[in-house]
Amino acid sequence: MDIKIRYISDKIEKLTYIAGNSDWIDLRAAEDVAFKKGDFKLIRLGVAMELPRGYEALVVPRSSTFKNFGLIQTNHMGVIDESYCGNNDEWMWPALATRDTEVHVNDRLCQFRIIEHQPHIEFCEVENLSGKNRGGFGTSGKA
Repeated sequence: MDIKIRYISDKIEKLTYIAGNSDWIDLRAAEDVAFKKGDFKLIRLGVAMELPRGYEALVVPRSSTFKNFGLIQTNHMGVIDESYCGNNDEWMWPALATRDTEVHVNDRLCQFRIIEHQPHIEFCEVENLSGKNRGGFGTSGKA
Protein backbone atom coordinates (compact mmCIF):
# COMPACT_ATOMS: atom_id res chain seq x y z
CA MET A 1 0.00 0.00 0.00
CA ASP A 2 1.29 3.47 -0.86
CA ILE A 3 0.71 6.57 1.25
CA LYS A 4 1.44 10.01 -0.14
CA ILE A 5 3.57 12.01 2.30
CA ARG A 6 4.73 15.60 2.27
CA TYR A 7 7.65 16.47 4.53
CA ILE A 8 6.95 19.90 5.98
CA SER A 9 10.26 19.84 7.83
CA ASP A 10 13.59 19.01 6.21
CA LYS A 11 15.12 18.46 9.67
CA ILE A 12 13.48 15.12 10.47
CA GLU A 13 14.50 11.67 9.31
CA LYS A 14 12.26 10.14 6.68
CA LEU A 15 9.59 7.74 7.90
CA THR A 16 10.33 4.06 7.48
CA TYR A 17 8.34 0.89 7.86
CA ILE A 18 10.39 -1.81 9.56
CA ALA A 19 8.87 -5.13 8.55
CA GLY A 20 9.01 -7.96 11.07
CA ASN A 21 9.62 -5.69 14.07
CA SER A 22 6.34 -3.84 14.52
CA ASP A 23 3.72 -2.55 12.18
CA TRP A 24 3.59 0.77 14.04
CA ILE A 25 5.60 3.58 12.43
CA ASP A 26 7.51 6.06 14.59
CA LEU A 27 6.91 9.80 14.26
CA ARG A 28 9.54 12.36 15.25
CA ALA A 29 9.49 15.85 16.69
CA ALA A 30 10.12 18.44 13.99
CA GLU A 31 11.09 21.15 16.47
CA ASP A 32 12.85 21.75 19.75
CA VAL A 33 10.35 22.31 22.56
CA ALA A 34 11.01 23.17 26.21
CA PHE A 35 8.32 22.32 28.76
CA LYS A 36 7.79 23.38 32.34
CA LYS A 37 5.82 20.98 34.53
CA GLY A 38 2.12 21.38 33.67
CA ASP A 39 2.68 22.91 30.21
CA PHE A 40 0.54 21.80 27.29
CA LYS A 41 1.91 22.16 23.78
CA LEU A 42 1.25 20.81 20.30
CA ILE A 43 4.50 19.36 18.99
CA ARG A 44 5.00 19.58 15.23
CA LEU A 45 5.70 16.20 13.60
CA GLY A 46 6.83 17.65 10.27
CA VAL A 47 4.63 15.55 7.99
CA ALA A 48 1.32 15.74 6.16
CA MET A 49 -0.14 12.64 4.55
CA GLU A 50 -2.86 11.66 2.14
CA LEU A 51 -4.23 8.42 3.53
CA PRO A 52 -6.02 6.02 1.19
CA ARG A 53 -9.81 6.39 0.99
CA GLY A 54 -11.49 4.35 3.71
CA TYR A 55 -8.52 4.44 6.11
CA GLU A 56 -7.55 6.42 9.20
CA ALA A 57 -4.42 6.71 11.30
CA LEU A 58 -4.26 5.94 15.02
CA VAL A 59 -1.55 7.93 16.82
CA VAL A 60 -0.33 6.88 20.29
CA PRO A 61 2.76 7.53 22.43
CA ARG A 62 5.75 5.22 22.14
CA SER A 63 6.15 2.99 25.18
CA SER A 64 9.26 4.90 26.31
CA THR A 65 7.87 8.43 25.87
CA PHE A 66 6.66 8.91 29.43
CA LYS A 67 9.82 7.42 30.94
CA ASN A 68 12.16 9.45 28.74
CA PHE A 69 10.30 12.76 28.55
CA GLY A 70 7.58 12.80 31.24
CA LEU A 71 5.02 13.60 28.54
CA ILE A 72 1.46 12.34 28.27
CA GLN A 73 -0.56 12.50 25.06
CA THR A 74 -3.57 14.53 26.12
CA ASN A 75 -6.13 12.79 23.92
CA HIS A 76 -4.50 9.40 24.71
CA MET A 77 -5.08 8.27 21.14
CA GLY A 78 -5.31 10.55 18.16
CA VAL A 79 -7.40 9.67 15.14
CA ILE A 80 -6.50 11.25 11.80
CA ASP A 81 -8.98 10.50 9.06
CA GLU A 82 -8.37 10.65 5.33
CA SER A 83 -10.02 14.09 5.02
CA TYR A 84 -7.04 15.66 6.83
CA CYS A 85 -4.90 15.55 3.71
CA GLY A 86 -3.94 19.04 2.54
CA ASN A 87 -0.43 20.36 1.95
CA ASN A 88 -0.47 22.21 5.27
CA ASP A 89 -2.39 19.65 7.35
CA GLU A 90 0.69 18.94 9.46
CA TRP A 91 0.37 16.15 11.99
CA MET A 92 0.84 17.34 15.57
CA TRP A 93 1.22 15.60 18.90
CA PRO A 94 -0.68 17.09 21.90
CA ALA A 95 1.57 16.77 24.96
CA LEU A 96 1.19 17.54 28.66
CA ALA A 97 4.39 17.71 30.73
CA THR A 98 4.47 16.03 34.14
CA ARG A 99 7.94 17.48 34.80
CA ASP A 100 10.30 20.02 33.28
CA THR A 101 11.60 18.46 30.09
CA GLU A 102 12.92 19.13 26.60
CA VAL A 103 12.14 17.58 23.24
CA HIS A 104 14.59 17.92 20.38
CA VAL A 105 14.25 17.56 16.63
CA ASN A 106 14.13 13.87 15.66
CA ASP A 107 13.15 12.63 19.12
CA ARG A 108 10.74 9.74 18.58
CA LEU A 109 7.67 10.57 20.66
CA CYS A 110 4.76 8.76 19.11
CA GLN A 111 3.81 6.13 16.57
CA PHE A 112 0.98 5.45 14.18
CA ARG A 113 -0.68 2.72 12.19
CA ILE A 114 -3.45 2.89 9.66
CA ILE A 115 -6.63 0.87 9.82
CA GLU A 116 -9.72 0.55 7.69
CA HIS A 117 -12.77 2.49 8.78
CA GLN A 118 -15.15 0.53 10.94
CA PRO A 119 -17.92 -1.07 8.89
CA HIS A 120 -21.49 0.19 9.21
CA ILE A 121 -23.01 -1.26 12.38
CA GLU A 122 -26.65 -1.88 13.24
CA PHE A 123 -27.52 -2.34 16.92
CA CYS A 124 -30.06 -5.09 17.62
CA GLU A 125 -31.74 -4.62 20.99
CA VAL A 126 -32.31 -7.84 22.98
CA GLU A 127 -33.63 -8.71 26.42
CA ASN A 128 -30.70 -11.03 27.25
CA LEU A 129 -27.20 -11.70 25.95
CA SER A 130 -26.00 -15.26 25.44
CA GLY A 131 -22.52 -14.91 26.97
CA LYS A 132 -21.43 -15.87 30.48
CA ASN A 133 -21.07 -13.00 33.00
CA ARG A 134 -17.46 -12.22 33.88
CA GLY A 135 -18.27 -10.27 37.03
CA GLY A 136 -18.38 -6.68 35.80
CA PHE A 137 -15.86 -3.98 35.01
CA GLY A 138 -12.35 -4.51 36.38
CA THR A 139 -12.81 -8.11 37.46
CA SER A 140 -10.38 -9.94 35.18
CA GLY A 141 -7.85 -10.37 37.96
CA LYS A 142 -5.10 -8.55 39.81
CA ALA A 143 -1.55 -8.05 38.60
